[in-house]
Amino acid sequence: MFTILSTILGFASSGLPKVLDFFQDKSDKKHELELARIQNERELAMAERGFAAQQKIEEIKLEEIQTEGYYKEREALYQHDMKIGEGASQWVINLRASVRPVVTYLFVALLVVVDISGIWWAWSTGVDFAKAMELCFDDQEMQILATIIAFWFGSQAFQKK
Repeated sequence: MFTILSTILGFASSGLPKVLDFFQDKSDKKHELELARIQNERELAMAERGFAAQQKIEEIKLEEIQTEGYYKEREALYQHDMKIGEGASQWVINLRASVRPVVTYLFVALLVVVDISGIWWAWSTGVDFAKAMELCFDDQEMQILATIIAFWFGSQAFQKK
């Protein structure tokens, strides 16, 4: 039961940024719809007055503005990331970027070492292999591993969408 809950929690936590993005996207789309409505009214008024050529020019200008806004946003994000890392050495910047993978690798390595040690101890003391596996790889460890796997692979699934 805990394995299922921890798997769901791990999957859900990897998708939390996408849920927040959904609400932001909903707000953005509402704003875009309002802009499209206003633009449509303007185009109809211009067409009534015979300014069809001007409509194409305005479409091109709008597309340029949208593209420029996108690139400015990206540039601001990159500048923010660089500002955070100012004054830090390269290994600190690299370590900061790899915190989650490093923690995951260390935790999985710890689980592997504990399991191998437990199986070796059980084998050397004559405990039945099936019983040793139950003791070494228990439900709590499966919950932890399921949470880690759900987080990493769940976040990849959300990033692809």
